[in-house]
Amino acid sequence: IPDFGHKYYLQFSTEDYRTGENAGSCLATVLYPRKKSPPVVSIKCSHTKDQNEIQEEDNTLYQRIRQQSKPITGSNIPDSYGNIEPALEPAWALAVAGSSSIMWEKSTEDLGYFLAQVKSVKQWMRKDDFIEFDYTVLLHEMPTQEMISCHMRLTWLPGHPLREKHFCAPQNHGLEEGSGLGSGSAAGLSEERGANF
Repeated sequence: IPDFGHKYYLQFSTEDYRTGENAGSCLATVLYPRKKSPPVVSIKCSHTKDQNEIQEEDNTLYQRIRQQSKPITGSNIPDSYGNIEPALEPAWALAVAGSSSIMWEKSTEDLGYFLAQVKSVKQWMRKDDFIEFDYTVLLHEMPTQEMISCHMRLTWLPGHPLREKHFCAPQNHGLEEGSGLGSGSAAGLSEERGANF
């Protein structure tokens, strides 16, 4: 589009990140404005799973996290062999969902990102029904092959949007402030940790 940017028309299929099963197909238009701003996307998808099945999977994941006797903590997920401990699978699932909004915000026409690893994760215990996690994630930047470190806080309850906020460290190790959809507050969150947000 002269003097404005490039518009792309896409047709693609999606898959369940855990099982690799076909999850549906989508038609989308993506407009990359010339000015530095996120792409403008219009998307329509047909899903192979119905809404009840998706809600059931969300509730199963949520109950699995809530039934833990102590907060989930971990590091290097997956490990150097590509393995994920079963106890850390729920934390990985939320990291995949949450990091997608960071990748969306940072991606440009020339740069894309993939979640390479969760360097660390810590669950905050809350007095309400929401679950909350702090993450440090590594994003693989393409085509530069750089690894970008981001700190991310996620808050979630089934039936509600996943709330995410983050900041990412650029290669010069300074801080680049990020943005997210909002944040929750952890019960017993120390002032030092809270100051990061």
